[in-house]
Amino acid sequence: MKPYTILCPTDFSECSLNAIEYAAKLGEKYEAHLIIFHVPNKEDYNKLNLPNKPGEELQFSQNKLNNLVKTVREESLSKGLTSCEGLINEGKTIEAIMDCAAVNKVDLIVMGTEGVNEFKKNYIGTTTSKIVSRSAQDVFVIPRKVFFKMPRKLVYATDYLEEDKLAIQKVVDIAKFFDSEIDIVHVGVKLGVTDKALHQSMIEEITPFINYEKINFVLKAYQDDPGLGLESYLVSAKGDILFTLSMKKSWFDQLFTQNLSRKMSYFINKPLYVIKTL
Repeated sequence: MKPYTILCPTDFSECSLNAIEYAAKLGEKYEAHLIIFHVPNKEDYNKLNLPNKPGEELQFSQNKLNNLVKTVREESLSKGLTSCEGLINEGKTIEAIMDCAAVNKVDLIVMGTEGVNEFKKNYIGTTTSKIVSRSAQDVFVIPRKVFFKMPRKLVYATDYLEEDKLAIQKVVDIAKFFDSEIDIVHVGVKLGVTDKALHQSMIEEITPFINYEKINFVLKAYQDDPGLGLESYLVSAKGDILFTLSMKKSWFDQLFTQNLSRKMSYFINKPLYVIKTL
């Protein structure tokens, strides 16, 4: 049986190293195979002030990758991670990541929001946002300056879709790993009778479907923008990870379809787990 497989692209920036830590910790829980993947990029190497001699960049990459794999193995194999390997493939970054994910039949992509050559202000990295848009696999986005800590509260943003039941089950699986609390939250501009009725109906349907006690159902109004409202809730409720389902008519689709990288920057201070498969 194929093990759960996690793909973690890295350009050796601080942000991508934080993503590796999250990938390894989650890999321990899933008893997963972890692939740390690097796509050589000359512009990134220039940012890192590397010697610009033929062959030196690739050797630098291989050495860095070998050290990362060695460290992960030493830290995580004894804690449940099944295996870890490093891969280097040349090509265009996004296409190379997508190809690697497809060839290795990965279940989850974990990556940072900023790399060496990404936007540094107001925008999540363009590479990451494009991966989120195009990926057939779930994508776990780790913001810059966010270091791994045991998640005590997971927040799932719902728009009352039937598919939420299956998506929430994924959240429950992760919550059980860490004994985390789950807040299932709907944020609306105005909360009328219909919203309240849908909310109560969701509670009645999901409660018997999900076998987990630490679940709270939250209905919030935010006049200006649901995205900002959700960000505000994450801060006030001390949520550690935001989960959202990405599919047609979902909350994620409505909020992020236009100008994805900018709107994802609402959540630049919290890890974002985008559920793509059910």
